[in-house]
Amino acid sequence: MAALSCHFHFTVHKVSKNVITRPFISCSMQPSQSNIKVVINGAAKEIGRAAVIAVTKARGMEVAGAVDSHFVGEDIGKLCDMEEPLEIPIINDLTMVLGSISQSKETGVVVDFTDPSTVYDNVKQATAFGMRSVVYVPRIKLDSVGALSAFCDKASMGCLIAPTLSIGSILLQQAAITASFHYSNAEIVESKANPIDFPSMDAIQISKNLSNLGQIYNREDISTDVVARGQVIGEDGVRVHSMVLPGLPSSTTVYFSGPGEVYSIKHDITDVQSLMPGLLLAIRKVVRLKNLVYGLEKFL
Repeated sequence: MAALSCHFHFTVHKVSKNVITRPFISCSMQPSQSNIKVVINGAAKEIGRAAVIAVTKARGMEVAGAVDSHFVGEDIGKLCDMEEPLEIPIINDLTMVLGSISQSKETGVVVDFTDPSTVYDNVKQATAFGMRSVVYVPRIKLDSVGALSAFCDKASMGCLIAPTLSIGSILLQQAAITASFHYSNAEIVESKANPIDFPSMDAIQISKNLSNLGQIYNREDISTDVVARGQVIGEDGVRVHSMVLPGLPSSTTVYFSGPGEVYSIKHDITDVQSLMPGLLLAIRKVVRLKNLVYGLEKFL
C-alpha cells in the first residue's frame, strides 16, 4: 500500500526587468505504514467480541484473525452484530492463523483471553511466528509469569501481561498507594453480580501493592480469627470483603481511616467496554517491547 505525497514548489523566471514566480507541484509515491495485524484468541467470549469491534474501529490496527473453540466457521463480524461481515471466520487452530499472518511479514499482535493453562503455549506459538502478545487472563499464576518472562528475554520478543485492562482500576491502585502513606487502617470492599474469581485480581493487586510498601495496617484489629471479617491478603493486615448480588456493578472500594476521618476510593465497571481503551493502549505499546512487562500502569 502506497501513499501519494505532494509538495508545492516555486520557480523564478526573469523576463527583462520583471521577476515572475510560477508554482508547480511535484508528487511521489511513498510507502505508508501498515496497520498492526491483531489476532483475538478467545474471540467468541463477551470480551473477545468487544475487542473485535474496538480494534476494527481503532486507527492503525485491524483484526486479522479470530480464534476460539466455539462458533467455529462463523464470521466474527456477524457474531459481533456488526453491520457488515468481516469475512474472517472463527478458527480453533491458533497456529494456522499465525502462519498466514507471518507470511505477510507485517507487525502482528496476539490478544489472549483464554485461560491460565494455555497462556504459556500460546505466547510461545506467537513468538515462534514473530508476533508479540497481550495477555488478559484472570488467575494466571506467578510461576507462569516467571517462565514467560525468561522465555521472552531469551527470544527478545515482547509480551504484556495485564492483570487489569481498566484504566480506572489502575488509577484507583495508584491513588491507594499514595493514600497508604497517610493512614494506618485499610480495608477493601468489592462486589460483583456473579460469584466468579473472588477475591478479584483487582483486589489482590491492590493488597499486594500496599504490602510491598512495608507497612502494617489495622494493628488494633482484635477480630483476626473471625471469618465474617473478610480474607486477609498478604501479611500486612489488609482485609478483602467480597459481595455477590445480582444487579450489582463490578465495583472496588478501598477504605482508609485515621483519627477523626475516613477516606475512600471507589471504582465501578458497568460494561466490558471500559476495558477497551486499555486494550488498544496495550496493543500499541507491546509492538515496541523486547521483553515481558507485567501491568499496563507502566504506560500511563
